[in-house]
Amino acid sequence: MPRETQEEKLKEQEAKRDFFCVVSDAFRIFARKSSNVLGSAWAFVLALLIIVIWGVTGPTFHYSDTWQLIINTGTTIVTFLMVFLIQNTKNRDAKAVHLKLDEVIRALKGARNELVDLEKLSDEDLAKLEKQFERVRESAEHRNHHHERAHGGTKRDSA
Repeated sequence: MPRETQEEKLKEQEAKRDFFCVVSDAFRIFARKSSNVLGSAWAFVLALLIIVIWGVTGPTFHYSDTWQLIINTGTTIVTFLMVFLIQNTKNRDAKAVHLKLDEVIRALKGARNELVDLEKLSDEDLAKLEKQFERVRESAEHRNHHHERAHGGTKRDSA
């Protein structure tokens, strides 16, 4: 039997994927690329140019209802679609950051592993944890203040 090449294996795996998975991947790629393009300075300049052109053409069209409807419809459609693109990229970025932080927590000796997956806690639990961290910070500042007073002033780098 001849050995399958890597490309043939990938094609076989692709054929096994369900429709939702393929659409989801295509949307992810589209959303990421769109986000990069539409978040650029050039996209902003283009949008600004469209608005200026629309505004300048106002007198030509006697500021008609159709003239106003064009910009209203265009901006509504763009806004509606952008919400989904922005939310998709935000969700993916947040998930990636959480996974990276979870890995750091797991890797650090002495770190509290219960801090992994904090985003899944209730708002009440997050508020309790926030207060706990505030107390830890205040305690550290208090210890630092006493340490500085005991050792004659502030600690300075010898650079």
